[in-house]
Amino acid sequence: MLNALVAYAAEEGEVTNPLIPAWYDIIWSTVCFVVILVIFWKVALPKMKALLDERGAAIEGNIAKADEAQRKAEAALEEYTAQLADARKEAGEIRDAAREDGKKILAEAKDSATAEASRLTSSAHAQIEAERQTAFVSLRSEVGTLALDLAGGVIGETLSDDAKAQAVVDRFLADLEASEAEKASK
Repeated sequence: MLNALVAYAAEEGEVTNPLIPAWYDIIWSTVCFVVILVIFWKVALPKMKALLDERGAAIEGNIAKADEAQRKAEAALEEYTAQLADARKEAGEIRDAAREDGKKILAEAKDSATAEASRLTSSAHAQIEAERQTAFVSLRSEVGTLALDLAGGVIGETLSDDAKAQAVVDRFLADLEASEAEKASK
């Protein structure tokens, strides 16, 4: 095809370079380029710049939001960690207080049990003493009656006078206690 162009140019008598366009092509190409450049400069470029600015602002806003969320998360984590430490400390204090209270309750229970045992022991001693006294009086009365009956049988008389009978019984029992005391001292 290059040969055909060279042949055509040789026929016309004008030798031109096939790589350089004609002057009217250059002018119209320049006019079209300037029109497209002006339209691009006035319409497309501002819209594109506005779109890029909007996206940049959105990205910066999202970055700021992400930074704020990160700060809040770190603050929440620190607060949670502090609360957890406080809760552990409080649990330790409660556990120690419970141990101390347990020791106090145990000591109070021991003291109370000791006091109750002491009271029961003294109550039992008092009851035993009261029963001993009752038995002693009852025994004395029975021994007195038996002694009077025996003495009445030996003497041959009945000792019906209560004052006399009581005096005889008291003397007999006193003699009996004195003889037992002598035996115990020997």
